[in-house]
Amino acid sequence: MTGTRPAHTPAWPWPVRAGWALCLVVGLGLTGCAGSAPAAEPTPSASATTPATAEATAPTAPALEPIGTATDNQPFFDAVITAALAADPNQGGRGYIDALSAAGFDKAQMEVTADTTTEGKPADSIQFSVRFNGECIVGQNGPSSGGYHSMVAPILGSETCLVGATRQIDW
Repeated sequence: MTGTRPAHTPAWPWPVRAGWALCLVVGLGLTGCAGSAPAAEPTPSASATTPATAEATAPTAPALEPIGTATDNQPFFDAVITAALAADPNQGGRGYIDALSAAGFDKAQMEVTADTTTEGKPADSIQFSVRFNGECIVGQNGPSSGGYHSMVAPILGSETCLVGATRQIDW
């Protein structure tokens, strides 16, 4: 019975069978690379660790840096405004200015836009700023701005931080 194939042998030529075998081997190899989770690293024993101090583990809260740059003080500006918004999510311009002033920023260096439009409707967004060591820290909050945002910007040619009409800070 030489030259006859058993009934269970495929009729595919040798190169096709070899190609399928190669695909199977490569596919299984790739599955092995992606399928397993990394092994857990051993944890040091209690006797090998040293107790951490509160100073080393506690994150430092941002603070006003009077001789720092506007960029240095932006995280503190953000922390103050975020806390004010947590206390009152519908904060108006006066609330931003009062919070920044209470935190140590100079009120004489601040600007704020109006809380209402010329038609008497609530403003879609309120901008507020502090001139700080030759630059501006500018904040904006409102539904049209997608919430609170801030940035550091250069002082404008008008020696102000905000473009357009601003509200007099007389309180």
